[in-house]
Parts: sequence; structure tokens; C-alpha cells
Amino acid sequence: MLYLEDITVGQLFRSGRLRIDADRIKSFATEFDPQPFHLDESAARNSIFGGLAASGWHTAAVTMRLLVGSEFKPAGGIIGAGFDELRWPRPVHPGDELRVESEVLEVRPSKSRPNQGLVKLRTTTLNQDGEAVQVFIGNLVVPRRLS
Repeated sequence: MLYLEDITVGQLFRSGRLRIDADRIKSFATEFDPQPFHLDESAARNSIFGGLAASGWHTAAVTMRLLVGSEFKPAGGIIGAGFDELRWPRPVHPGDELRVESEVLEVRPSKSRPNQGLVKLRTTTLNQDGEAVQVFIGNLVVPRRLS
């Protein structure tokens, strides 16, 4: 488990891989983002995606799953304090195999809460071709070691 004092700017953390299939794309979309290009192959072919595409929110959920299973293991878990940026530069299609890489951009102790600090992390979700399908910069609450 990593405490604030264990984390340094520039550290890179990687995850395993997760393959995305059409049934999971449709299942997620049915419940959370029921748009035709997430639900129906023929409607999706005529969309800007040119085929069935996962919802960006599905990609975000997969990213979270991969992040939790990654090398990045802050003490107390991955606790978000908000995002500075969230982008989806390209769609996720059935058969894509996703992985995440997270780079520490900033580490700072809290001025008001001496037992914790904030870590700014850029997490890039990549497909099997190394192309970014999602990029976010998030701020995480990480405990400090108590002396």
C-alpha cells in the first residue's frame, strides 16, 4: 500500500488488460446510455463511429476496474476528489483490448488535513494498438503515514 510519502512525480503505474465484447457494450448501454450506436450494429454503421461503439461512460467504468487492479495501490483505496479533464479521443469497439497507464503529475500534502494529501494522476486508457481511447486527469485523496 502506498502512502503519500511513497508517491513521486513521474511514477508510472500499469494495469492488466480487459477485452471488450459486443454483449457487454449493449448491456451497459441498455441500462445507462441507450443510444442506437451503443445498442444496434446496423444503426451504429451509419453513425460517426462506423460500427458499434461503447459508451464513454462504459469506457470510464472499465478504466476504473483496470485502475483498481493496477500497480497503483494507495492506502485506503482509490478515492477521487474530482477531475480536471476527461476526454475520449477515439471510440472503443467490440474486440478492443484495453489497458491503463497512470502517471503521477503532482503530489501535495493537504494544508487543512495533515493526515492526507492529494495526488494528481493522468490515466490513459489504451487499446490493443496503443491508441488512447480515454484520458483523464484526476485528483485523488491519499493518506499520509502517521508518525
